[in-house]
Amino acid sequence: MNRRRALRRAGTLLVTGLATAYIVWQINLRETLHVLAHASFGWWLLSLAIWIAAVLPLSWRWQKLLASSGVHERFRWLVRTMFVSYAAAQVLPTSFGGDASRIYETSRRHPGSRGPVAGTVLLERALGGAATLLLAALGFVLALGGQYSFGGYVWVELAFVVLTVAGAFVLFSTRLHPVLHWLRPLLRRLRLEGVLRDVYLALHAYRDRRGLLGGAFALTVVVQAVRVIAIWSAGKAVGVDLSPRPYYVMGPLLFLVMLVPFTINGIAVRESFFVSFLGTLGVSADQAFSAGFLFFVVTIAASLPGAVIVAWEGLRTRAEPRTAR
Repeated sequence: MNRRRALRRAGTLLVTGLATAYIVWQINLRETLHVLAHASFGWWLLSLAIWIAAVLPLSWRWQKLLASSGVHERFRWLVRTMFVSYAAAQVLPTSFGGDASRIYETSRRHPGSRGPVAGTVLLERALGGAATLLLAALGFVLALGGQYSFGGYVWVELAFVVLTVAGAFVLFSTRLHPVLHWLRPLLRRLRLEGVLRDVYLALHAYRDRRGLLGGAFALTVVVQAVRVIAIWSAGKAVGVDLSPRPYYVMGPLLFLVMLVPFTINGIAVRESFFVSFLGTLGVSADQAFSAGFLFFVVTIAASLPGAVIVAWEGLRTRAEPRTAR
């Protein structure tokens, strides 16, 4: 276990170092600082407002999915848990760290509902992937018929579409039952059989809730599409004069980069992606890096309410025993 952890840390440091070296090689530090110093606060604030406002419809979606599985929770508490998960994602590997935080807190609040709770969070991740798939397909069409040249990113987009379809088949297909049955001895030995069975059954229960799934998917598509505007706004803040159209090619790929646990919170990898992608569209490396950095600051600022909530609840928990005494 220690060896595996050491290898993971070494891999994280290697990827972070390579991404950082790429950024340093591409940008002029003095020019980048100049771009950041003259960034438009209004455009950045719009990006932040979009990212924070998205928490409300996503929390409402989560509430409806939980209720359909018999887990009833207040909307206010779900909003609170969403913000806490944003804070957790800043110190844990990518968005999956935030998902683990939501599953842990909600399962503690509803004992015996671990499977349904984990199933709803994983279903939300699947819905996000499906919505990103739709945007990726749209981006692929825009890239083929548009005025911009995206190079190899067009084919990366197409590969993403194919892999997402394959992933959806793996997740929901009943033809995998024999394979899962064959894996049961191994899962039992790893002490994963119980939790994976509960999650699998919770996910497949949604096959009969098509109306709910359709509504949740439509809402997810709208939220993801608006979130792309947040990325565009971060670019506008540093003077990147592009229409939102190329960002609908870039957005799905960026969401994928933010998911894969290359580094903690995607540090350096995300900014490298901005430099590489926007560079194919004639944007200077200094502006592209600045856009990526400002978007990173957006995600940090959006996590601050969660950090404040955790700190406040910690202080209140410590104060309660003293008051009792």
